[in-house]
Amino acid sequence: MANIQLLEKDTATSPSPSPSPPPPPSSSKKKRKESLGWIEWLRGWMYVIYEMLFQRIVASHLQNPLPLPPVDGLTCIVTGSTSGIGSEIARQLAEAGAHVVMAVRNPKAAHELIHKWQSQGSGHGHGLPLNIEVMELDLLSLDSVARFAEAWNARMGPLHVLINNAGIFSIGEPQKFSKDGYEEHMQVNHLAPALLSMLLFPSLIRGSPSRIINVNSVMHYVGFVDTEDMNVVAGKRKYSSLVGYTSSKLAQVMFSSVLHRRLPAEAGINVVCLSPGVVHTNVARDLPKVVQAAYHLIPYFIFSAQEGSRSTLFAATDPQVPEYCEYLKSEDWPVCAFLSQDCRPSNPSEEAHNIDTSLNVWEKTLEMIGLPSDALERLTRGEEITCRYGDKSRTSTLETTS
Repeated sequence: MANIQLLEKDTATSPSPSPSPPPPPSSSKKKRKESLGWIEWLRGWMYVIYEMLFQRIVASHLQNPLPLPPVDGLTCIVTGSTSGIGSEIARQLAEAGAHVVMAVRNPKAAHELIHKWQSQGSGHGHGLPLNIEVMELDLLSLDSVARFAEAWNARMGPLHVLINNAGIFSIGEPQKFSKDGYEEHMQVNHLAPALLSMLLFPSLIRGSPSRIINVNSVMHYVGFVDTEDMNVVAGKRKYSSLVGYTSSKLAQVMFSSVLHRRLPAEAGINVVCLSPGVVHTNVARDLPKVVQAAYHLIPYFIFSAQEGSRSTLFAATDPQVPEYCEYLKSEDWPVCAFLSQDCRPSNPSEEAHNIDTSLNVWEKTLEMIGLPSDALERLTRGEEITCRYGDKSRTSTLETTS
């Protein structure tokens, strides 16, 4: 396995790579923010551009593909695993011996991929069949999310790693809403993964020590979340796909940070957000001109899907990651663990450190996904909770086993 070291504890509050975000702002009473300040916005874009231009250099110590530690016996759910880094994550985990569940909107495409991997000789132990299965999951439907979680929990088996990889960035598209009434970026990138994570707690507790891995983005540095206008319809901000995407990614970091802080140690669940780097994609059309210009250098600077999968695989399997999460919790650090594309700890954006807004995002998210405000506390105590999504013929309940 690659010798990849997390930051030493005495430097955990000064993550790399440079340029580093400023220290967390004070949580003292302030006038309610309505947008990022121009200095925060500029600093955010500088960080995005830095990652784009220098990611290959700062990640040059990583092997490709990334060697994995033993994962036999681990059960991993990977959302959005029929293309891009998701398919690389699923394939490499399965080849290393994990039981992988491809949670996808298009099961047929997933089965075709599995057949392709098998026919190409991919397999654990020099040709043994991959321990991989497919389950349908549509993140644009919170009913689908609830049904998926209910079906998985009904197996009464452990879940060791949940990888919330699926996401959308509808470049240049007009604003769209899911059938649940939520802006599509916010639902697919934040609300649905949050609901899935919460509803799978019974299985994650059974699999303890377990991990929730959220594939985030460096673009959260230019995001802003207005908890009074999560759908961006009030007119205070002009909607664009960039606004929708960056807001959803920041919301995910904020929600994950509150989850990380509130999870009791005895639950044995660690929460990690990460950036896969700038992976080959066509996002340039909706970005500032200076960033668009950089995309002309794609052949050298932009990661392939295999390279982009490394930080997720590291977060999901490396034994040092839980130690780092526990350290942040012991230091009462205001944000969850965030790993950069080079598999090293990094500091989320200045806005991500806004504790008051993060708490508002937590409360608003639970309301939007139909869970009670005390869902986390009740789940970790092994009690039942109700969700307004799922099987409409009865109240959906989940419980843990002793």
